[in-house]
Amino acid sequence: MLARTPTSSWPRLAAPEYPDIQFIACTNQVSWNDDLPNTHNAFAAIYEGRYLAGVVAGLKLQSMIDAGEITPEQAVIGYVGAYSFAEVISGFTSYYLGAKSVCPSVTMKVQFVGSWSDATEEGNAASALCDAGCVLISQHADNSTPATTAQSKGAFFTSYNNDMISVAPEACLTGTRIDWSIYFEEAIEAVANGQEIPQDWCKGLKDGAVVLTDLNEDICAPGTADTVKEIAGKIESGEIQVFDTKTFTVGGQELTTAFALDTDGDFAPDSEEAVFDGAYHESYFQSAPYFAIQIDGIEWLNAAY
Repeated sequence: MLARTPTSSWPRLAAPEYPDIQFIACTNQVSWNDDLPNTHNAFAAIYEGRYLAGVVAGLKLQSMIDAGEITPEQAVIGYVGAYSFAEVISGFTSYYLGAKSVCPSVTMKVQFVGSWSDATEEGNAASALCDAGCVLISQHADNSTPATTAQSKGAFFTSYNNDMISVAPEACLTGTRIDWSIYFEEAIEAVANGQEIPQDWCKGLKDGAVVLTDLNEDICAPGTADTVKEIAGKIESGEIQVFDTKTFTVGGQELTTAFALDTDGDFAPDSEEAVFDGAYHESYFQSAPYFAIQIDGIEWLNAAY
């Protein structure tokens, strides 16, 4: 049995009653440390794909700056976020850092909608972000309305989970998604062979669990494909750390230690220090994201959900 659930306790409640059933939750922390043999967590290092999608966005913004279409200060990304917890924050932060790596002047505005799937509110948020001066939109919510709204407003766009070029061909540059087949094959083969399913599973670009969707060559900046290939290789080799602490600040200061991490299930346990060897190591102690820090350059426009 598999479900997508950030903080649900249902595996812990149901699993003891059904010991012959394997319970798998995606982006879940509860079964990470419940000591039950038939509960499991799984998520991918999607922050790596987010970073790459951000690179594509940043290259487009920098090309617009170089062509005199916008000023460096006008390189503003708008981001439609579902909720202000770690999974979403980790995603838009890694995306921003990817964009910033190739477009140093970029900034970002984030609008939370308080739902995974509210097509109207997601479209409204994208519209408001465009009206606030954002020239490129991205999202972590489940509908295509941010893409179609961006196109109607003359902004560019990058997607998540699905390739949205078909619904916004004049706006959508690319997207990123998790290829769950990698995990499904491993889990099914483990059961079939009488082996244990990994209790906490996370793989990324290197293993094909995270992919970039097709590039819209008609509107991407020249040279995007070659740059993405180069940077992806450096992420896979470890040469590039997505949350390299030299590449961002918090309150004007370099991050040298992880913030106090809470106990409500959103983040890694506070006994673990996620900052070491010059980077914040996301999805290192558990598969579910736990980066929940508001870094400089990213403005939250509304109250957190």
